[in-house]
Amino acid sequence: MGTTAEVFKAYDIRGIVPDQIDAAMCRAIGGAMARFTKAPRILVARDMRDSGIALSEAFSTGARAEGAAVTDLGMTSTDCLYFASGELDSAAAMFTASHNPAAYNGVKLCLSGARPIGRDTGLAEIEALTNELLSAPPPATTPLAPIDHEDVLSDFAAHVRSFVDVGSLRPLRVVADTANGMGGLVLPRVMEGLPFEVDVLYGDLDGTFPNHPADPIQEENLRDLKAAVLESGADVGLAFDGDADRCFLVDERAETVSGSLTTALVAVSMLEKHPGATVLYNCICSHAVREAVAEHGGTGIRTRVGHSFIKQVMAETGAIFGGEHSGHYYYRDNYRADSGVITALVVLELMSVSGRPLSELLRPYRRYADSGEINTEAPDPGKTVEAVADAEAANGCEIDRLDGLTVEHGDWWYNLRPSNTEPLLRLNVEAADEASCARHVAEVLDLVRAEMP
Repeated sequence: MGTTAEVFKAYDIRGIVPDQIDAAMCRAIGGAMARFTKAPRILVARDMRDSGIALSEAFSTGARAEGAAVTDLGMTSTDCLYFASGELDSAAAMFTASHNPAAYNGVKLCLSGARPIGRDTGLAEIEALTNELLSAPPPATTPLAPIDHEDVLSDFAAHVRSFVDVGSLRPLRVVADTANGMGGLVLPRVMEGLPFEVDVLYGDLDGTFPNHPADPIQEENLRDLKAAVLESGADVGLAFDGDADRCFLVDERAETVSGSLTTALVAVSMLEKHPGATVLYNCICSHAVREAVAEHGGTGIRTRVGHSFIKQVMAETGAIFGGEHSGHYYYRDNYRADSGVITALVVLELMSVSGRPLSELLRPYRRYADSGEINTEAPDPGKTVEAVADAEAANGCEIDRLDGLTVEHGDWWYNLRPSNTEPLLRLNVEAADEASCARHVAEVLDLVRAEMP
């Protein structure tokens, strides 16, 4: 077993099993969760990784030893767990390592009502309590609080369908690459009774990921999906990550749809249903999102990157929807939680009602070229960001410090942020076209290297 410092991250707990995280640590985390939340009941679920069985059982035992009853939801997706937390008004724990390789596992925690737990909203306290429990003498045998089992997948599927007018849906051909992750369980249940022909690639639940990593933001992991879309003449391709809370789109021409484009498309759809509503987007989303929200009468609010920040701002502002470039999409009426499958269904409704292919629906928002996220190793990422900020300020550039450093250069801009978990700098650049974007990426990387301590 490793140390808690190795596995407690900014938004969740994650590490290699059993070197960094094991059953003993998870039992302590369960006890810490019960102590911190003082919840009468904690919901527990897991993804398809084999290690999740023992880890989630240990967590449940730890929570029960502290007096919290446990409801075991079994295998399901993270967005299904968030729904259950909201619907049952219970604190919850999801055992998953999302898109990480098979050797990893971890826990995503939330309070009742799917309220997030991040480092600034309880995770640091839970880590401290975990260390207390790990260093305490072995507990005496005590009666455990009760445990029961519940299947909420049917209720979740009905909830997802409530986001669209089912009667407006028309026959469409869909290919979904669930990457042997939880989408293979959840998506078919959501699609039951809907007029779509759905072909699922790699739908078997297999936490060893025998076909490709469950990380759809990486272009190489979309290769099979794109080939299947072209071969079958599908209207759209859907790509899910391991715990199925993220979804990326591929249009009928097998072109990748960025998270920013999907955010713009869904935001406009939400504003048509809720005129004048507030929409959130994080600071690395394309300017096309900000422009689309304003053009359709919405109030746009720019946020920091990360689900705990977005959910907090949603609660404060009553925003109807929020999107991130990373493929996380948040809905007020989904307890402000993110859901990949809700987003997929909303897009299918848009295609059904308009009668237009996805590429045409997206054309108004394909306004700029972006670099995607570029990671650079740095011995001191924070110090490097400060040095770059000073250099850009000296050049008279417009800078913003909402999250890392955002620099506006008129017809192009970039964001530079330290990673929350690794000695890396994350760079995103957006410009008018591919050529200028590539040129500006090189310029910024040169500046970053020059300013490294």
